[in-house]
Amino acid sequence: MLKRLFAICLLSLCALSALAGCSNVPSFTLNPQELYALPKLPAKYTELNALLTEILSGGAEYAAPTSGSNIQSVQLIDLNGDGREEAVAFFRNPTDEKPLKIYIFSAEEDTYRVATRLEGSGTAIYSINYVDMNGDGQMEIAVGWKAAAELQVLEIYTSDEEGTRPLVRTDYVKYLAFDLNGDGKQELLVLRAGEDGDGVADYYNWQEDGSLANRSYIRISSTMAELSQQGRVRAGTLRDGEPAVYVSGITDQLMAVTDILTLRGGEIANIVVDQTTGVSGEISPFCALYPSDFNGDGITETPRAVALPVSPDGKDSVYRLIEWRQFDRSGKSDDVLCTYHNTDDGWYLRIPPAWKNRFYAFRTVAPGEASVTFCRRDDDQPFLRVSALTGAGRDMRAVRNGRFVIGRRTETIYTAELPDKSGADFAMTDEALRSAFSLIVREDWLTSDN
Repeated sequence: MLKRLFAICLLSLCALSALAGCSNVPSFTLNPQELYALPKLPAKYTELNALLTEILSGGAEYAAPTSGSNIQSVQLIDLNGDGREEAVAFFRNPTDEKPLKIYIFSAEEDTYRVATRLEGSGTAIYSINYVDMNGDGQMEIAVGWKAAAELQVLEIYTSDEEGTRPLVRTDYVKYLAFDLNGDGKQELLVLRAGEDGDGVADYYNWQEDGSLANRSYIRISSTMAELSQQGRVRAGTLRDGEPAVYVSGITDQLMAVTDILTLRGGEIANIVVDQTTGVSGEISPFCALYPSDFNGDGITETPRAVALPVSPDGKDSVYRLIEWRQFDRSGKSDDVLCTYHNTDDGWYLRIPPAWKNRFYAFRTVAPGEASVTFCRRDDDQPFLRVSALTGAGRDMRAVRNGRFVIGRRTETIYTAELPDKSGADFAMTDEALRSAFSLIVREDWLTSDN
């Protein structure tokens, strides 16, 4: 592009030069190197780079957070709400007593200066999060320090006229900042191992003096080992609009155990705990699905996997129906949606109520094609076939034999076939099927692990 621009300029100048012989057209002198000049960084970033270089020259090395969504070595964020971005940089200096360093640089006109420095002991900076927890316009900073192979320490810092000070320091496996009591401030829920090894949830609330104190705690159903790998902690909403936290742990037997925590009289409570066993009654086979607002109605649904009916030949499907349920503040649940998930081929289907307990499904695989056939249980009659087509010629194969396209990925076309003799209860139009069909988007919410 620069070469073209240079050529155009030369042609224009040549034309002007030709005209100069018969008119008063001014002459021009062009320096071609000026067209290739690199853009200059603003002065303040040059100053910031000098400060970072000085820290590195003192024996430090960059040590970016290893987990969560903020994993850059240098991060720009407006911490105090003044419209200018502070710079947050992460280092390790192995010769220091506290080797882990977090420098915060404040922006001032065309320069940066060191505003504060946070230090920690351990092997790594595990995570960093910025959130205005108390609603004063200033971001609190939540730092997860990797203190040892099996130990993480959470520290939350706040800033005011007097500087930066710690609010909370505690061991943890996961945590969540969330407004549980509806006061407009975000409280803190910390999940950690208790003294006897059981899982514990600590609830921290804001006090009148501006401190964040541990108000109550409760045992949870999952151990920290079950929570730390594939487990998840999510903020959500109960059916009556009350906020809640959904804690899902995954056992060694690949069972999902979900606690639903909310406030009762200002203290944390588990609304799905079984009073006989003392653990959650929400246990089902794990299918890589977690509580979420699955149908987009503003209320959190909790998935429960149930086996499909066995086919007449005795071959049970390896796929399961997912019943999505909503809970109220008393712990009572209602089914609101049912889906069939085919994780191998990356799609799911919303199941109409008329189909439930009246069909079975089986999957067949051929070169470039994987199909799931849905059959009526009463007469084994197929009423739907969904196929995932890959490889050469998939566009042509997608419209053969009565197929029509219901979805696409880069290398895959998804098609459906609706036999004529599907029966009234199982009949579905092309548009209705397209509406019921969705591609699975892997939950790398899953990216914001703390």
